[in-house]
Amino acid sequence: MEKFVQLDKTKLNHIPISEFADFIHQSYEGSKTEYLIKCIEKWILDNYNKTIHANDLMPTKKLMSDLLDISTGTVQNIYRNLEDKGLLYSKQCIGTMIADINNKSVKLRKSVSKKDYATELIKKFIIKNKFKTGEQLPSARAISQYIGISINTTRVAMENLIIQGIIEKTQNKDQNWILKTNKINVSTNNSNSLISNIVLDIKKYITQNLRIGDKMPTHAQLAKNLKVSVKTIHDSLEYLISEGILLPKRGRYGTCVVKMPDDTKLQPQAETSIFAKSQITARYHYERIQDSIKNMILEKYSLHSKLPSIMEMSNLMDVSPNTIRKAFANLAEEGYLTFTRGRYGGTFVKAMPKSPVNQPFEWVAVNPKYATYSDN
Repeated sequence: MEKFVQLDKTKLNHIPISEFADFIHQSYEGSKTEYLIKCIEKWILDNYNKTIHANDLMPTKKLMSDLLDISTGTVQNIYRNLEDKGLLYSKQCIGTMIADINNKSVKLRKSVSKKDYATELIKKFIIKNKFKTGEQLPSARAISQYIGISINTTRVAMENLIIQGIIEKTQNKDQNWILKTNKINVSTNNSNSLISNIVLDIKKYITQNLRIGDKMPTHAQLAKNLKVSVKTIHDSLEYLISEGILLPKRGRYGTCVVKMPDDTKLQPQAETSIFAKSQITARYHYERIQDSIKNMILEKYSLHSKLPSIMEMSNLMDVSPNTIRKAFANLAEEGYLTFTRGRYGGTFVKAMPKSPVNQPFEWVAVNPKYATYSDN
């Protein structure tokens, strides 16, 4: 049985910020980020098991930022780089700590980090578009849209390319990134990103252990079992939600399975099946009421018409006023309703829904495999 150690931040040894004061007085060539990575890496290796030990807590990003006169984002990039080298590791609600360097059995499940994955994609982008040495590159936001990676991860990857000597950042506000060399080696490692691997693992877990309608384990439980951060689990579940495999629900309902990962079939049409779509049965009551109100607007009201009050609508649809209030608020966010105060105020139609929302059947689905039959 694998042993998990619960860390208590108050009992950890905090490395004083003064340990890094000498770095600001030394001269260096090239990127300051690259220089600091080398300095901190050497400091860890020189002092490990002497003045510092595994699980000692590094100074906060804010303290390091103030001392070294760099942004907290740059400190984060430095810490991430040292994490990839196995010298540091981070834990939510605690901070960044010295890794157990000598214990080879303790490995961060990285496969290919998001930063490295994005770095390789940017290299391919540069090669494909035949940028020349000294030529300006598009903004990080434009590149992030092209490679399909978040803007924050793209910026981290760009900083990584600076460390590798491939690009450089200019002081000119109109020119952010310049290609320093076009001699670029693209990794032949075709490993998936960490997120991709975790998505596959979660799909396997769902297939082997869960059925449609079952609740997923918590983020913390999945993170512990798969040995990754809660943030990685969150990103992986977001991907599965976008694929229609999972559906998030608030409160005690959690995130539920609404489609099996290996199910390539289309959901049956409600008109031809006694089973309700899992996506429908898993929805909140107020979400279904929203659809009913949209249909009501299309059938009985016109643009700028005044709708019944919350209490009137509550009695009309036989639901609680809170359900109507929440449905109204969501429809207002979607741009269909608007509210005004005063004697002539109320809830008015701001825009007409485009087409009726089909709600033909919402029957309870019963799987014969789990049903009990009786002759009585």
